[in-house]
Amino acid sequence: MFELVEPIATVTFSEVANEAFLALGMRNYWDGYFAGRAAPLGLAPAAVVHAVFYNFADGEVARHIPWVWGKTNPQEAIAVRERGSAAALRQLIGPLADSPDLVRVADLATRAAVSAPTEGRTLYAGLRALDLPAEPVARLWHAATLLREHRGDGHTAALIAHGIGGIESHVLLALSLGMRAEEFGRIHHLPKAQLAAVVDGLRARGLVDAAGGFTDAGRETRQRIEALTDELAAPAYDVLSADELDELIAGFEPIAAAVTATVD
Repeated sequence: MFELVEPIATVTFSEVANEAFLALGMRNYWDGYFAGRAAPLGLAPAAVVHAVFYNFADGEVARHIPWVWGKTNPQEAIAVRERGSAAALRQLIGPLADSPDLVRVADLATRAAVSAPTEGRTLYAGLRALDLPAEPVARLWHAATLLREHRGDGHTAALIAHGIGGIESHVLLALSLGMRAEEFGRIHHLPKAQLAAVVDGLRARGLVDAAGGFTDAGRETRQRIEALTDELAAPAYDVLSADELDELIAGFEPIAAAVTATVD
């Protein structure tokens, strides 16, 4: 489900949605990112957004929150993000956007997306408090975003349970992709000394070897985190019967494939 939901939800980070935020006076992509994604939390201070998002370096959130709220407000940011994301998804999937099948997929996805418990899921709970879009493409994107952030909140819990910090999680992901930490896009901009200290900390815990790759313990730790993340994400789909879940998967597949093919 992650592989099917992720491409649909993350159209919100595409150029079409970004342009909508730049039109509000945002200075760059990251202003729009934080305004849109943090908006369901209201006027939460940077420290709270940093805690909820979990995987940004110290000070990164504060460069944007609360500055963005001088250019827009959470209610407007929510609306702009929805419009921009729906427009991006419609553009990427072409004729599928007007298919009757999409309405059914959006309905099934929404049933799953609003069914999971909110306790301990801060960002998911914020999104759950929003009105559901009526237009099918927007509703599909919104449902995918709910499912993504529900999983993301659970992933944070799994990382915390295994003692893995936000920047450490990026290092582990980089290693799992066969990359060194300083090559990974989300953290390559950080000072080399800072990244080296993070890797050294993982090495001291026996998760990274002398060459900067996974130890067996490091690989096993990441596998446990991913397995727990999947386990914590599963309740969102319990509301669907086995046949409905199969139908949702079959409906998601061409949409996610169209998004991925266009982006690639």
